[in-house]
Amino acid sequence: MCRIFGSLSPAPARPDPAELAAVAARQRHGGPDGHRVLRGPGWALGCDRLAVTDPRGGGRPHRLAHLPGITAVLNGQIHNHTALRRELAARGHRFPDRCDGTLLPALYAEHGPDFARRLDGMFAVAVLDLRAEPRLVLAVDALGIKPLHYHHGADGTFRFASEIPALLAFDGVRAAPREDSLDTVLCLRAPVSARTALEGIGLLPPGATALVRPGRAPVVRRRPPGRQEEAPQAAGGDGGRDVRDLLRREVRRLARADVPVCTLTSGGLASGLVTALAAEYARETGAPAPHSFHLALRGRWPGAEQSRARQVARHTRAVHHEVTLDPAELPSLLTRTTRHLGQPDADPAALTAYALFRAARQAGYTVALTGDGADELFGGPARLEAAASAPTGADWAASYADTLGAVPRLLRQWLYTPAYRAYLAAEGSAADRVARELRSCPGGDRRAAVTAFETRWRLPAGPLRRADHLGMAWAVEARMPFCRPAVAARALAPEGPHDRRALHGAARELLPKAVALRARQPSAPPLAALIAPGGPLLDPVRELLSPERLARAGRVRPERVGALLARQLERPSEGDALALWALAAHELWTEVVRGLRVPLDCAA
Repeated sequence: MCRIFGSLSPAPARPDPAELAAVAARQRHGGPDGHRVLRGPGWALGCDRLAVTDPRGGGRPHRLAHLPGITAVLNGQIHNHTALRRELAARGHRFPDRCDGTLLPALYAEHGPDFARRLDGMFAVAVLDLRAEPRLVLAVDALGIKPLHYHHGADGTFRFASEIPALLAFDGVRAAPREDSLDTVLCLRAPVSARTALEGIGLLPPGATALVRPGRAPVVRRRPPGRQEEAPQAAGGDGGRDVRDLLRREVRRLARADVPVCTLTSGGLASGLVTALAAEYARETGAPAPHSFHLALRGRWPGAEQSRARQVARHTRAVHHEVTLDPAELPSLLTRTTRHLGQPDADPAALTAYALFRAARQAGYTVALTGDGADELFGGPARLEAAASAPTGADWAASYADTLGAVPRLLRQWLYTPAYRAYLAAEGSAADRVARELRSCPGGDRRAAVTAFETRWRLPAGPLRRADHLGMAWAVEARMPFCRPAVAARALAPEGPHDRRALHGAARELLPKAVALRARQPSAPPLAALIAPGGPLLDPVRELLSPERLARAGRVRPERVGALLARQLERPSEGDALALWALAAHELWTEVVRGLRVPLDCAA
């Protein structure tokens, strides 16, 4: 697990070492165990390492003595590295250690840019090939668990980094928010595409490979699925048993590490399943019981899940840690999470995720198993069912897009200035773009269209981005069994479960009945109570939404935002609180990326 970065330029000059040091420093929190940069005429490749596999080995960037001219860097984990190493060794390749990334130069030498199809894991990889004309090959895993952000400059220089703040440290990469970024956040809660919220900065799409040559724009293509991404055949008619068996296998694989492993539990079904299977594996192997971590706000708050998390821990015999967060700390966490995420995010779950990863790291854990991805893959949100069952003739795609928003369509139109409404009418709203994409699905299969959108775009833009960026903010590797290729392929197969009944069935013999049969519950903090008279988030939200700030930006009408805030103070509601939160989150993000509020390279 690492943070990676690099550049490829048509100019023959060697990249400035001071510039490269600044890039590395902005994502060093994710790779505190080692740092190295290689550079040459027109190119650079660097890595900040978090040592997980073979902590004493694995010199990075990866080079092999018998393959001069090929250098690789890896962010993530390759789970089939042992099998690949045996296969490559049989072809004459030799490796100095058992680190998973060490085999990448040999795998690339054998398979060329198609090498990523052989990888099973969560990864972002960059391979620099200097044997003939220099070329850079980038690849990310099928679900986009590990991100790569890039910028192709007017001078032909291509630059990439794991995190946007690091990319912004390169000379020539500007922090210029897109004009439509506010609408995107209010419509979708976060940027949901390969186009980020910053002008000129792209995100390599899930399952994509990019080929870069000096002075040319990157050629990005989506890879066909590899063998490990194909849907396994169901063993029988019991979807719950099939899913449980797949999860059992993947949890056991992910629970193995050369560093301490814990679980994060919300008190819900998905994270409870992961904890139960990790505990089962520990008992069977004679290992100590796993440690589970749950975060709760100090005091009495609506929707608290401490009792459910304790139930899971008692039932599975996990060693439970109930982490208590002082609500007074939330305003400072808001700034830190915004900086680490790099893009605006209107989901308040980011605050608690950041604090939970911090607690795991402070307790000595480097790897955490989580339940992320279960909702998107197993049809948890009610909006999927509503889209599938909408009557003929109804605009199901627009209705679905409206359910994604932090702010309803009519309220957005009421808040926007006339100039911003006119701009969006000419350019198109983010919600309209989503609806058009859904309507264009082949065969008119609504469920397939929505599921594809949820997994290809919403999942990496939301839960996976938060797990990666906020986990790595504290040098914790988040491992997600539900996002393993076999589990995802089973969920997305035409004959797949498609709803939470499979998870209920999988949990029947593993969790307390009250948890195993429970309907999906929101895991976000109680915004209505936090942005209310006396609430700890009221003052920072009010400051970020001051009339002077909003008037300068010119996108929303300050007096109407003020009226919305007044209504929230008089009659607190989750809907109004989320709308205010989304507006404030975008405003703070704008300040952070422009360096107006805090330096991007400050400590976690």
